[in-house]
Amino acid sequence: MDGETLEPKQIVSTRGMTVDKQEYHPEPRVAAIIASHEWPEFIVNVKETGKVMLVNYQDIKNLTITTIDAAPFLHDGGWDSTHRYFMTAANNSNKVAVIDSKERKLTALVDVGKTPHPGRGANFVHPQYGPVWATSHLGDGGVSVIGTDPVKHPQYAWKQVTSLNGQGGGSLFIKTHPNSRNL
Repeated sequence: MDGETLEPKQIVSTRGMTVDKQEYHPEPRVAAIIASHEWPEFIVNVKETGKVMLVNYQDIKNLTITTIDAAPFLHDGGWDSTHRYFMTAANNSNKVAVIDSKERKLTALVDVGKTPHPGRGANFVHPQYGPVWATSHLGDGGVSVIGTDPVKHPQYAWKQVTSLNGQGGGSLFIKTHPNSRNL
């Protein structure tokens, strides 16, 4: 988009086959657009197809698009603490897809509770598991905590390391702050 006029510079179709049943979807929605910290590209969640598109905008007239199969009904998500890995919820699949923005590939699909809905999620350092990222769920009262440090804590990386009891029957978003002991 042009920053001043908001006119589209390029339009990209999201039509395609779903990752699970290989059924054609004529009008899948875009659920999230995130700017990469590694490359001149956007990370685009295509909701119904379960595909993540890496749209390199370095040459706007000749876009380069890499498509990564993840899981159906991708929604929103956020970065791990290093800003390398994009953690995105596939809420109807009860999974979190981990996208490595540096290597430009799917790192893991993590099984979590019912209908994960993180907003951006929450990063913090767990005393046992090291750096983690957490998401609340709409479909149950749990909070899934996923290890995010493949270097110093490889045994916990890209796994749900614990599940916390949240308040009530489910939550829309989760946040934290470095100066807070609360989630």
